Amino acid sequence: MLKKLLGIAPILESDGSYSPSKLALKLGTVSKTDYENISYEKYQGKKSKILVIFTEQKNMNMQNGKLFSTGNHPVEALLPMLHLKNAGFDFEIATLTGKPVVFEMWAFPDKDDHVKAIFDEYQSSFAKPKKLQDFVDNSLTDTASYAAVFVPGGHGSMLGIPENENVGKVLNWAHQNDLFTVSICHGPGSFLTTTLNNGEFIYKGYNMAVFPDSVDKMTPKIGYLPGEMPWGLSEKMKSLGVNLANTKSDKTVCLDRKLITGASPLASNELGKLAAQTLLGALK
Repeated sequence: MLKKLLGIAPILESDGSYSPSKLALKLGTVSKTDYENISYEKYQGKKSKILVIFTEQKNMNMQNGKLFSTGNHPVEALLPMLHLKNAGFDFEIATLTGKPVVFEMWAFPDKDDHVKAIFDEYQSSFAKPKKLQDFVDNSLTDTASYAAVFVPGGHGSMLGIPENENVGKVLNWAHQNDLFTVSICHGPGSFLTTTLNNGEFIYKGYNMAVFPDSVDKMTPKIGYLPGEMPWGLSEKMKSLGVNLANTKSDKTVCLDRKLITGASPLASNELGKLAAQTLLGALK
């Protein structure tokens, strides 16, 4: 009751999951982003496609048994997409089984016309995405058409994706064929797939921006998460030989070889700019 009065009690949803408290929403989300509408010299070549791997899962089971209402963070997905679209790239939207993309709609910036526009433009693809298995079966031979793979963040990107063999096949394909890989916040959990079936972690020794476990451990105190995380991402990356470029959930972005990463939702605009400029420079 006291937590409710203070606005720090997570909000119970109709399916029994919890979304962030009123205070957490006030501190951790925005109604309008810091997106910069930049006019890039548009890419005109054949490698114009970017595969975006979204989550189709909504609820994360926390250590205390409570469910966190999650999905992909809309700002982390849509701001980088806005920059890349302005730079002349297009997207193939995929989930693991072809079920609809799940967004953390409680984090949607409802007063941001640019974000709303690209969300509406790709709404049919979010509702009926490609099945990742079909991409693996049909597109891994088509390196000439693709520039990058993008795995957006949101805690939902830690559900199913880090254990999925097809994600591992796609990331290895991108790595072996000099395509770029872009990810942000909790999205780098997808990189764990490269270790499946006794595979070698392909990003060992890389510099990388990842959402810090230390922040995830603090956020239950303000009701952002309804309990402790089931496992920690940044420490897992560190244990595999990653050099973490950030210690806070800030605007840090990082480019290392063909890997482009960002630390948190606050880095979404910077990640989009870095990805767009890097891809344009590399594909001239």
